[in-house]
Amino acid sequence: MAWFWKRKEEGEEEPRRKLVHAEGLWIKCDSCKEIVYRAEVERAGRVCPKCRYPFRISARERLALLIDEGSFEERDTGLSSQDPLGFKDTKRYRDRVRAAKEKTGLEEAVISGLARVGGFPVVLCIFEFHFMGGSMASVVGEKITRAIELAFVKRLPLIILSASGGARMQEGIISLMQLAKTSAALHRLAEERIPYISILTDHTTGGVTASFAMLGDINVAEPRALIGFAGPRVISETIRQPLPEGFQRSEFLLEHGQLDLVVERRELKATVRRLLAFFADRPVSFP
Repeated sequence: MAWFWKRKEEGEEEPRRKLVHAEGLWIKCDSCKEIVYRAEVERAGRVCPKCRYPFRISARERLALLIDEGSFEERDTGLSSQDPLGFKDTKRYRDRVRAAKEKTGLEEAVISGLARVGGFPVVLCIFEFHFMGGSMASVVGEKITRAIELAFVKRLPLIILSASGGARMQEGIISLMQLAKTSAALHRLAEERIPYISILTDHTTGGVTASFAMLGDINVAEPRALIGFAGPRVISETIRQPLPEGFQRSEFLLEHGQLDLVVERRELKATVRRLLAFFADRPVSFP
């Protein structure tokens, strides 16, 4: 909050003091630590104007940035996690799920459905990292698998945008089974030569990376996203060696052949549109 003074006008005895709320006008970048104007960040698609670091955004925000306005038809909204193991650590698993629902307004860590991107119809899945770290529970695996099957039936390209810490360990082996389940469904999609575009964001790790996230016909990532199985600190402590500069970041993976493209967030929709046009064997104009 800041105080601003209004200059004395003719006929006034005292200059009027005006209180202006500056809270919320500025935001600190998690990467470069600079204080930047929030409006500039919003105009850039929630990207720092100083260092180009992409801020973490919600699944609904990603949806709005990627698809044609008003084209999303959500599917499988009634699926919700149970508690197959009766799991409890410092809190009951049911309580954690309930809190995540209240925080995000979603039933689970992924939303899925039909949409259009640049006029092309697609089947789309987008992870919500704020729902228990975007972890893959049995319901998440089921929604991903159903989306893959929908792409198979409708003969539409599949897009999965990942942001996840991996398997949800509160569901134990049931969560880990989703790795094989989703991968098998994608194998069937590949046999039918139906395109799958995987988009990886910060961060995508664990069982999600070890399954469908790295199985795209085209693997795209946002700049500087952390992508890998175990985290860099765990790997460094395990092998007892320092890791290369930028290890497990998008640019490092692109350089070492693990990704096909690294794309700025504001250019993602146009890039996906061009990829869809390529798979559809249609001409497309470049902006």
